Amino acid sequence: MVKIRLRRMGAKKRPFYRVVVADSRSPRDGRFIEEIGYYDPTKEPAVIKIDEEKAIRWINNGAQPTDTARSLLRKTGVLNRVHQLKQQAKEAHES
Repeated sequence: MVKIRLRRMGAKKRPFYRVVVADSRSPRDGRFIEEIGYYDPTKEPAVIKIDEEKAIRWINNGAQPTDTARSLLRKTGVLNRVHQLKQQAKEAHES
C-alpha cells in the first residue's frame, strides 16, 4: 500500500519534515517514491508547501495520507480540490 506521510529531517530538537509518497512497509526516514512537499513547524507561522498537482495525482492513484499528512493536505486545500475534481467528473459522467 502506498502512503503519503512525513519524513523527519533536521537537527535534534529542530524538526523539519518532507511530505513524501512511500510504500507503507518502508521505514519512516527510509526509502520513498517521490517527494511532494515540506512542512516546517519551527517557523512562526508554520510553513507548509505542497505540490498540489503531484498530491492530487497520487491521491487519485490510491495513495492514502496518514492522519498528520491529511491535516496538512486539508490546510493547504488539496483535499478540497480532490473533492471538487471528483464532483466534476461525477457530474460529467451523469450528463
